[in-house]
Amino acid sequence: MLRYNIERSHGNGTIGGFLGRWRMSPAWLSVGKRHEGGRKSDMGNVWKGAAVLTVAALLTKLLSALYRIPYQNMVGDVGFYIYQQVYPIYGIVVAMSLAGYPVAISKLIAERFVEGDVAGAAAVRRIALLLLSALGVMLFAGLYAGAETVASWMGDGRLEPLLRLLSFSFLFFPLIAVLRGYFQGQHDMMPTAVSQVGEQFVRVTAILGLSYWAIRRGADVYSCGMAAIAGTLGGMAAALLILLFYSAKRRRKKTAGRTPTASFLHVGRHLLTVGTIVCLTNMALTLIPLVDSFLFVPLLHETGASLDEVKWLKGVYDRGQPLIQLGTVVGTSLSLALVPFISSAQRSQGTIFTQGLLPFRFAAVIGVGASLGLICLIRPINTMLFENDRGSLVLAVLSASVFFTTMALTSSAMLQGMGKEWAAAAGVAVAVAGKMALMHWLVPPFGVLGAALATTGAYTLMACFLYVCLRRECQLTNIQKYAYPIVKAGVAMVVVLQLYMWLMDAAAGGRLWATAEALGGVAVGAIVYIVCIVKGNVFSEEELSALPLANKFRLLSGSR
Repeated sequence: MLRYNIERSHGNGTIGGFLGRWRMSPAWLSVGKRHEGGRKSDMGNVWKGAAVLTVAALLTKLLSALYRIPYQNMVGDVGFYIYQQVYPIYGIVVAMSLAGYPVAISKLIAERFVEGDVAGAAAVRRIALLLLSALGVMLFAGLYAGAETVASWMGDGRLEPLLRLLSFSFLFFPLIAVLRGYFQGQHDMMPTAVSQVGEQFVRVTAILGLSYWAIRRGADVYSCGMAAIAGTLGGMAAALLILLFYSAKRRRKKTAGRTPTASFLHVGRHLLTVGTIVCLTNMALTLIPLVDSFLFVPLLHETGASLDEVKWLKGVYDRGQPLIQLGTVVGTSLSLALVPFISSAQRSQGTIFTQGLLPFRFAAVIGVGASLGLICLIRPINTMLFENDRGSLVLAVLSASVFFTTMALTSSAMLQGMGKEWAAAAGVAVAVAGKMALMHWLVPPFGVLGAALATTGAYTLMACFLYVCLRRECQLTNIQKYAYPIVKAGVAMVVVLQLYMWLMDAAAGGRLWATAEALGGVAVGAIVYIVCIVKGNVFSEEELSALPLANKFRLLSGSR
């Protein structure tokens, strides 16, 4: 039996894995003379596709985090609460249409194309479309008919029309997922990347434009939320049109005389297992906010706070979501983007890169720096981005979770690359269960601060669980050796930033001053932290040589 195994983890949500990882069995490389000369070019296409998806994922995640800032500035904290209450459902749709089912479909498609069974690949596409369409219709009908019930579970009946409108997104995802999987199964990553960026660009533009238009017409914040959901659907429509364009442009002729080898039961079982598991592994940054959507308002309302006050508090609390997302995007994308350098370096430098686990260590460096930097500068950053410093203590607690999300998602991507998708999915389950338990335990006595502690605690549980799983699969050597200089660099940065904040706070106030204070603090903190990291020899000479701008790092470390 000809074997061709493709395993790719790709975050969107998250960023469970910016860099695609393919594992190709030697059998594929040795089948027929038509493959003998193509090994190098095929590997080149794999890495080129990985780079394309990496850039696309980074752009979309940055857009996804950044647009919420002007949106919050337009609609205020209550308007932001309304949007954030229903947004996690869209995040689930994204995971299904971008990360989960396309990966499962691409594996089946690739197997057929390697065997030259174009008709079989087309049959897989038809079966997958039929099954996912049935799933999409069921999810659409369930949310559309149950919108009132779901809104009551969220503690705000006025969310019902938003949920009903958002339910239409489940009708878009089947065809989007199948087309992406079909292209990826042919190692053609460009349609997925272009549709991903196009969807996000149209969605962000439409959300901000329609919301601004609604505000100018005197609409209330719930109507602005409807406008934002309409913009979201517009983005999904744009992604579908882009994929259909590529499909029409690259349509293949059917191979005559071949009997399709796709089995309805086999495709269905594969989608149910592999597709669902990969979906779950990429929902960490979606399911935790979803727990907040269902528990935050009811739990706080039970403490005696009015519904209007709870809405405002939830809007302030939701300011932390783009901060977490931005910090996590930087940490996971940069650490996982190092995998190609590691792979190429292993050929000439032995096992030093695999033993040192450079991506894992790099994620720790970014996570510590981002978390501590945000905590120290949270007040001016809060004012710079969101007009005032309300809830700065809550946001500081949420900022601590940047380190744990970065470590958790990097560990998850590495486990998926090793074929341990079940462990990665279990990590998400641990985080969700922990979040639910901690919310019931911490919110009644501590209020909104308790919700922030529950979020940080949930990501901590996930990071610890996945770290234990990772240690069972590979050797994490010299952890203490590298932990000490990272902590030392973090302490040095905190001391310098505290002195910086003391000096800056003695001067003028206002949003403009807060902006200058925040940006200056970021620059000062980054310089101190990077210098300490390089001087502390967190990365070896061999590892630095594999990094871009290696000469700059060597200059900082004093080596030639």
